[in-house]
Amino acid sequence: MDRTVLKIAGESGMGLLSVGKVVAKILKDMGFYVHTDREFPSLIKGGYSNMQIDFGLKPIRSLSLHANLVIALDREGLVQYVDTVAEGGVIVHGYERHEKIAGLQEKAKQRKVTLLYLPAHSIAHSLGGGDLMVNMVLLGLLWRVMGFPLKPLEDAVREQFAKKPALLEIDLKCVRAGNEAKGLGKIPEYKIQLPKSKPKEILIDGNMGIALGAIKAGVRAYYAYPMSPASSILTHLANFSHDTGMLIKQAEDEITAAQMALGSMFMGTRSFTATSGGGFDLMTETVSVAGIMENPLVIVLAQRPGPGTGLPTWTAQGDLKMAIHSSHGEFTKIVLAASDPLSAYELIQHAFNLAEQFQTPVILLTEKAVGEAQMMVDLDKAKKIPIERGLVTSKKELAALKSSDRFKITENGISKRWLPGSSATGYYGNGDEHREDGTLTEEGPEIAAIMAKRWRKLKTIQKALPDPVVYGPKKADISFVGWGSSKNAVLDAMEVLADRKVKVNYLHYEVLWPLRDEAFKKFAKENPNFHIIEGNLQGQLADILEGRTGLKFKGRLLKFDGRPFFRRDVTDYIGKILNF
Repeated sequence: MDRTVLKIAGESGMGLLSVGKVVAKILKDMGFYVHTDREFPSLIKGGYSNMQIDFGLKPIRSLSLHANLVIALDREGLVQYVDTVAEGGVIVHGYERHEKIAGLQEKAKQRKVTLLYLPAHSIAHSLGGGDLMVNMVLLGLLWRVMGFPLKPLEDAVREQFAKKPALLEIDLKCVRAGNEAKGLGKIPEYKIQLPKSKPKEILIDGNMGIALGAIKAGVRAYYAYPMSPASSILTHLANFSHDTGMLIKQAEDEITAAQMALGSMFMGTRSFTATSGGGFDLMTETVSVAGIMENPLVIVLAQRPGPGTGLPTWTAQGDLKMAIHSSHGEFTKIVLAASDPLSAYELIQHAFNLAEQFQTPVILLTEKAVGEAQMMVDLDKAKKIPIERGLVTSKKELAALKSSDRFKITENGISKRWLPGSSATGYYGNGDEHREDGTLTEEGPEIAAIMAKRWRKLKTIQKALPDPVVYGPKKADISFVGWGSSKNAVLDAMEVLADRKVKVNYLHYEVLWPLRDEAFKKFAKENPNFHIIEGNLQGQLADILEGRTGLKFKGRLLKFDGRPFFRRDVTDYIGKILNF
């Protein structure tokens, strides 16, 4: 077994996240590679939730479909997972009336699943705790099943609840009571191979990657209206604000947040905003204003399933076409997509450089499976990305500027940009069509010239951007093309199938607009059995690539139920295609 999968399941508000944080930290400190994510409804409290932790001795990029170990905090968790826990797995639970659940024991016996019941509620209350302490009791028992020493667990609990000393001692008593419980019969020994060394990677989510990358990029202001799954970017940057001096503002709505980001960038302050689909809809007028003003603007679009409110706490890759075609009028923009915390850290830095160098909006796509899932990454291996502002800064050049330089008609579409007040020379910046100096015009030849000038940026940008990356062998039995978090499931599947002598490769797009077609053509020519993998219903990137190149994908692995791609999704799909 290359990894072990643990799920903590129950009602929202029962302390799933607290337990998950404790477990993930201990496993990481023990030297395991860890990957975590949560499934939860869009409710303040209540509803069915779970937190999944995959851990093992090798890097883990995507989640597994089935858990080996489950802590069921309530009846729902017990019923849900008796059917889906991996064969031979263990479910630790505290549901007192489990004997009244029809067919529970039979299902467990049939699938060789061990049900370990502990009267966790009565134990927690007997030790002075309440219902929330049930998770600590069951965690203590699970720790015993896994065969891990108790001290690291106790130390992690102390750290997690240090600010609640009155409850901390009760938590520790509950953990010990669960770990030392008697009368349970034979406890299964779920043997897990321990690491021999500790990896250098840190455990962070994609939103933390964006926050750290923004700090590295010299961002001085962040404006946002909370909207999942982008909300924790606001939290992370607010937590760092005392150390960074960054201005953090929660705006009254998404329109205001985008306008504040645009205005700050106009004045020379690196700033940005983040939202999800519905919020981005409101921001698109500002994106269009940035296009005609040729003003830098960076927006993080954290995708979730739509339309409408859709599924606020689930994941999707459904907004690619919206990002590319957002806003009225014709102008250039750049669309990037993060796939993990490391790429999020790097791409937010590139986003600012590109926005300022090419004087255009940049939209960075993420998704819940990137923004909120935690992965192990080594930021020391991140590319060193210098800050490139694309500004006129020398005194000699600033003194020689003319107003018409600001939107001067150039062959590559790029004109000189300087900050207001840095030169005695001014210009008009507004949202109406204009001449080279920014003064308004409705004259046909002048309009055509300035529009064509702005559109020429597209080819200039396209030449400057990197090709998509090929993972795996140059030629393969089956090939995939994709973007965003899809990469992670394919890379994990590649390792599994390599043991079966099945060659898989993958073409990954981080830059989705302007699109690099030639790389796809070359990849398809060398790998005729090529398929798309996307977390949307249409196959949005597939439609774009097919329309631009005339090449047709042999198949489409699409997922649009709010769940991320699991490794099993990819291996099952390949198995059907290659008949194994």
